Amino acid sequence: MALGWLLCPQLWTAWLLLTSLSSAFYIPGYSVNRYNDNDPIPLLVNKIFSDHTQLQYAYYDLPFVCPPSGKKHGGSPFGSGERVSLNLGEILRGDRIMTSDFELAMGKNVECQSLCTREVGRKDVKWGRQLIKDGYVAEWIADNLPGATTFVTVDRSRKYYATGFKLGSREYSPVDGKLRYFINNHFTIVIRWRSLPEGGKVVVGFEVFPKSISANDRLENGCPKQVHADQDALEFLIPQNTALLREKYPGSSYLPEDDDELDDGATLKIPYTYSVYFKEDNKVDWANRWDLYFSNPEESSMTHWLAILNSLTISGVLGVVVFVIWNRTVQGDVKGRGDGAMEGKLRSKLASRQAEHKREGVLDQGDVERDADLEDEELEDVSGWKLLHADVFRVPAYSGLLAPLIGSGMQLLFMVSGLLILSCMGVLNPSFRGGFVSVGMGLFVFAGLFSGYFSGRLYKTFGGIGWRKNTLITAFLFPGLTFSLMFILNLFVWAQASSTAIPFGTLVSLIALWLLIQVPLVYIGSWLGFARATPWEHPTKTSSIPRQVPEQPWYLRSTQLALLSGLVPFAVLFIELLFVFKNMWLDKSGYYYVFGFLSAVSTILLITVSEVTIIATYSQLCAEVYSLAPLYTQRQLTTGQNYQWWWQSFITGGSSATWIFVYCIWYYISKLHITGFVSSLLFFSYSFIACAVYGLLTGTVGFLTAYAFVRRIYT
Repeated sequence: MALGWLLCPQLWTAWLLLTSLSSAFYIPGYSVNRYNDNDPIPLLVNKIFSDHTQLQYAYYDLPFVCPPSGKKHGGSPFGSGERVSLNLGEILRGDRIMTSDFELAMGKNVECQSLCTREVGRKDVKWGRQLIKDGYVAEWIADNLPGATTFVTVDRSRKYYATGFKLGSREYSPVDGKLRYFINNHFTIVIRWRSLPEGGKVVVGFEVFPKSISANDRLENGCPKQVHADQDALEFLIPQNTALLREKYPGSSYLPEDDDELDDGATLKIPYTYSVYFKEDNKVDWANRWDLYFSNPEESSMTHWLAILNSLTISGVLGVVVFVIWNRTVQGDVKGRGDGAMEGKLRSKLASRQAEHKREGVLDQGDVERDADLEDEELEDVSGWKLLHADVFRVPAYSGLLAPLIGSGMQLLFMVSGLLILSCMGVLNPSFRGGFVSVGMGLFVFAGLFSGYFSGRLYKTFGGIGWRKNTLITAFLFPGLTFSLMFILNLFVWAQASSTAIPFGTLVSLIALWLLIQVPLVYIGSWLGFARATPWEHPTKTSSIPRQVPEQPWYLRSTQLALLSGLVPFAVLFIELLFVFKNMWLDKSGYYYVFGFLSAVSTILLITVSEVTIIATYSQLCAEVYSLAPLYTQRQLTTGQNYQWWWQSFITGGSSATWIFVYCIWYYISKLHITGFVSSLLFFSYSFIACAVYGLLTGTVGFLTAYAFVRRIYT
């Protein structure tokens, strides 16, 4: 029944139609902040990040920016520098949101306002120059919108946003050809708003235009005399003390430009100022204000439709193959399930017929040949996969490991399905910062019930008796390995003082969430699956002596079969992977928003995995193989007769994860410009975890599909 639903084209067509037309919208009126004139608009500072590294840093941890003064602004009970309460997803993605000293009031333009003058030493300047070199950008937040840099298309037909603004810039000096670094120390903040019919104003855009202005020629309040005029930039450099260098390196003809150990007390003063302007914009609705952050949705939609067309083509071809297999097995099964008894009856019948012909004296060589042909024709129905009826449901090796893996796969399948559904419904959207990770974590913990139930019931089907041991393996295997790897990575990130590191308190909370909530849920589910539910019954009995598995051809051996089968689902997912990787690694300031297309491709992917697993399993059971057993005989056509399909179906279903990881390596080499050992370690570790999750999920789908298929054909 489950397999029939899986292959039902009407249901899948309806689902694909709905998911392809859906998008990651957010519900109008959700968390709308209305402002009147002169109402304060809090500006929050978050972090800095770069597309060239995986390390992020809290904005106020930078030694060359204005530190918070602690003063209260706009009637807020909190002073600047107070940490904003974050959800679990925000913490895990490296957010460190804090209040600031920027004063914004609805409709009140500010030509120039001094923020502070910061003095920095040589080491701080050197680190800041490195951050500018790595292309770091800062993220501020106003009315839950990230401050953005504005870009316009070549034909000026469309404006779009890139989250964050650059810390500084660099250029080659026309005098000596050396690379010079400049720090952005003036920020022009533009708030775009529109009026509501029911009264009040809403923010529909938040833009930041940074600029580097020299510390010379300023007013008493610290503001430049001409803020928006072309001026000399502030070079981010403390000139080296030549006299001290000559004393440190006497007689040397080379004097290093950067010497960290040279401490002469020299500092660089950086005056920070900002301007605020409010502009009315009636072209953008509040419900669509995030659209500008989505890069080229019109152009990318063609890519997504191409991905769906490619996926449907591959899945359709495989569907025809599965349909042919289904007709050959299930529909042809009306002739009777072949077993040894039926084979013996046929041979006895043929022997009796030949004996009768011999008694009548009419048996000749033609009769023998006709009887032999008749025997081959009648035995065809009891050969191949039907001969394995006494071994096909034999308990596989390491069944105590397979059951927990299937349980964890069901847990991940529930989590991913819930995330895609909620994203398509608009519940998870960019305005819900950190919501995707937070809700995903909650779904994963709750799905411990499903993990324990399926693991316990499958373990009971395998004949296991130590269900508590199985429960512990299910509850600790996948989460434990993942947490251990994340903890080791966290040690490397901690050493870099990056906000990407998970705080110790959050680690304790995650452990408590795992041990105090998920583990009990897995235990309850396992008890229901083992003690309360009946094991799945198999249509045939297993013999006491296992059948010998003949030598398999190269393409049906475990490794080769898995790699070849994994290419097909990877081909289905390949085009959509280009878009996903671009948003995840190449452009961190972008937002992934086409969850409708992703759901459609994911649905087709699961269908393809099911089809590939059915074909691979059927090939194992009855693939035609030529053997040369005795050298003096001719080649004989036999069947694969490999009944060890349990683990193979799981490996086949998840084998495309191997190709995705190979694609990650290629993407790292050819597309990314990640620098540093820690950043590279994070990239490959995160890629490995993602591929492991994907492989576990699709492997579970492949196993359940093969299980349903084998049960059905042997019924």
